[in-house]
Amino acid sequence: MLTYIKKIVGDDQQRRLKKYMKQVEKINALEPEFEKLSDEELRLKTEIFKEKVQTSNSVEDVKLEAFAAVREASKRVLDMRHFDVQMIGGLVLSEGNISEMPTGEGKTLVASLTSYLQGLTGKGVHVITVNDYLAKRDREQIGQIHEFLGLRVGLNISGMSLAEKQEAYQADITYGVGNEFGFDHLRDKMVFDVKQRVQRPYHFAIIDEVDSILIDEAKTPLIIAGKTSVSKDFHSLCARIVKTFKEDVDYIFDRETKSTNLTEEGIAKVERGFGIDNMYDLEHQTLYHYMIQALRARVMFQRDVDYIVKDNKIMLVDMFTGRIMDGRTLSNGLHQALEAKEGAEVTEENKTQASITIQNYFRLYPKLSGMTGTAKTEESEFRELYGMDVIQIPTNRPIARNDYEDRIFMTPEQKYDAVTEEVKKIHATGQPILIGTTSIIQSEEVAKYLDKAGLAYELLNAKTVEQEIRLITMAGQKGQITIATNMAGRGTDIKLGEGVAELGGLYVIGTERHESRRIDNQLKGRSGRQGDPGRSQFFISIKDEMVTRFASEDLEKMEPKLVPDENGELTGKKIHEFIDRVQRVCEHSNYSVREYNLKLDNVINEQRGVIYELRDKILLSEDVVSIIEPMVMDYARHIVETHCDGEMIPEDWNIKAIADELNEVLPARMIVFKESSVSERETVENAVYPVFEEYVKQVDALKENSALQFTLKTLLLGSIDKRWILHLESMERLKEGIGLRSYSQEDPMRQYAREGLQLFEMMYHRLEKNACYHLGTMAAAEAMKFEKTGGKR
Repeated sequence: MLTYIKKIVGDDQQRRLKKYMKQVEKINALEPEFEKLSDEELRLKTEIFKEKVQTSNSVEDVKLEAFAAVREASKRVLDMRHFDVQMIGGLVLSEGNISEMPTGEGKTLVASLTSYLQGLTGKGVHVITVNDYLAKRDREQIGQIHEFLGLRVGLNISGMSLAEKQEAYQADITYGVGNEFGFDHLRDKMVFDVKQRVQRPYHFAIIDEVDSILIDEAKTPLIIAGKTSVSKDFHSLCARIVKTFKEDVDYIFDRETKSTNLTEEGIAKVERGFGIDNMYDLEHQTLYHYMIQALRARVMFQRDVDYIVKDNKIMLVDMFTGRIMDGRTLSNGLHQALEAKEGAEVTEENKTQASITIQNYFRLYPKLSGMTGTAKTEESEFRELYGMDVIQIPTNRPIARNDYEDRIFMTPEQKYDAVTEEVKKIHATGQPILIGTTSIIQSEEVAKYLDKAGLAYELLNAKTVEQEIRLITMAGQKGQITIATNMAGRGTDIKLGEGVAELGGLYVIGTERHESRRIDNQLKGRSGRQGDPGRSQFFISIKDEMVTRFASEDLEKMEPKLVPDENGELTGKKIHEFIDRVQRVCEHSNYSVREYNLKLDNVINEQRGVIYELRDKILLSEDVVSIIEPMVMDYARHIVETHCDGEMIPEDWNIKAIADELNEVLPARMIVFKESSVSERETVENAVYPVFEEYVKQVDALKENSALQFTLKTLLLGSIDKRWILHLESMERLKEGIGLRSYSQEDPMRQYAREGLQLFEMMYHRLEKNACYHLGTMAAAEAMKFEKTGGKR
């Protein structure tokens, strides 16, 4: 085994794999002993392990025995015995790292080992998959092993009731989709009663297809939004205006980063049209927002690639799977801008109520681990963001697939002609073919060419997951031709039909390089599972989107020198090096986008932490008055510091404004200045602070009133939510214009952090004011009640 390992991995991983193999040998040595145990004795092991874990507060002491128990249970329940390489995969996961295992190596069974081990702590293990279908499948299949051994297993998917979710999270091991775990986290931060929460403190997560979830899906944050009315006419007007705009005159569009902005000419055109002087003035912020969203809808989103129009509705398409994302809409008016662009009915706008990036959500777990067939190319990102190393696990049997060199053509039409000829030739032999495409529009284009050639095929595009899984499973049958997006049916093995191995196995054809080598490798990995024969080859053109988007200038210089053959095919080392280079540029660009979005969210993440901590404190407290008391004094200090500016002369201080603002939050007009102006700050402080200190002493009596405390809690939670929603909106507006700061030699990120902090401080002081006001109002009501009852509380 070790000789085989040395052949396929670098020296840097040999040492670690050698260590894992020694542990596997020890687990193997336990096998005869565990085989002799009765079912009841094997189940009893779980209780013994739990006691040991509680005593030592670590799972390390029972790890090898626990793995042996899971292997034995799997043999009895599923008639499946873990291979040694699967044991290595489980050991890698248990250390909080990523097991890189090719398709067909049984990653689902690998997760059973570590989830059981961590489940012994009773703190809960989350096993994350890419869709509901796989979560249900894994819970039903692998869950049998855990339940046989005495652990509780739960399933967390969308559409479940509060009670069902609470039960799922209380289980030792919970299967589910990553987004749903994230949305539950956000929803838990919005409840008014702690009994409505579903999650408990995070412990350990195992992420299947970890690159898909932490890399591919990380560009889009998780957002919970509420409906708000919109100006339908305004959206339609802005859509009509941007239709008249010309690229590089009225707006610029960066195809590499897929971002767009108005030029000075474009801004002037809008200002003239609406009769305003400066669109960037605060009063015109809404107009700027509507215009920029209309522009984005026009130039950044392509019909039948990013979305489809069905029954007069905009339906978003998952760019990685080609599936329709039911129920998902874009936030902050962008979805409405798309509706206006297509002349569809403009729906209510989604206003962000809570949000978090995928990266910052998963960093809440003390320990993360993951599995995938392709992670090595993004190892530095996994290490930097999540502290996970990528360990390449040897295959159980050597890979027998042949990956042929790309065939490169001048035009997409010549490429599709070549694909059609290749499919015709191979189909005549009976060898099954899987054609991978990058979008719905491309899959339909390939289908047209096969139709002309009279070839029958299955087309996977925007179907339900269940149909997708069924069709992908059949893709290995003799004579089968399947067209699918690169990610379709991910997590499902394609098994070869009878006699297919003799024909060379599954032939995978790629029709375009993806934006990442990793996803190209996933497509190739559909073939050649568990030592099966197979073949893969990519057919690409120099006019494919990746090339035109990231290397249009280089291509322009190169094109006149290219010498294609009569079919438009290009050969030679240089053209292959050029395509590889463009893909690396693309990967770096996508990394930069993820990095930029994370930096933006990190600013909000700190603010989110402060707000959620305050909200939790209020939610979990029976004494809300004690939480507000320090806020009362903080607010008083803030008002004094704001108006008694050290850079102004005391005669210019607005003493009346200080008194008016402070009296707003007190039960009676208690702040009175004897003079209209003062000569030093100490005079102001002596007039204000003692009054507020006395007031805080008075409200102490309210702590005994439980009904008042409950009302106060409800009012405060509502106030926090309202202020936070408005703040998120302000931060979104700030983000929209922050990119333009680079033109004025300012660092946009630094500006965003600084101005974002200013907005947060303003919001927090308003929050303090609301808290003080509610307390003051209730204190006044209690005082009045006290007087009416003749001094009886």
